[in-house]
Amino acid sequence: MARARVHITFKEGILDPQGKTVLRALKSLGYDEVEELRVGKYMELELAGEDRARLEERLGEMCEKLLANPIIEDYDLEVDA
Repeated sequence: MARARVHITFKEGILDPQGKTVLRALKSLGYDEVEELRVGKYMELELAGEDRARLEERLGEMCEKLLANPIIEDYDLEVDA
């Protein structure tokens, strides 16, 4: 059994309306030091198998096909086998 983590964020240049909303809210609460904020997704998965390279390959496929939209999102993944 392996634990995997995936971080998904919008690519640079893609508008992030949720991030802008949170940024405005923080500023309205007095947190003026925050200059930029982008919202993303975080997922944890438990994967069956021991071959870390194979699991990373399969997780990359999952991200490309379903978990992320590769046209507008980037993703980073980690697998702890």
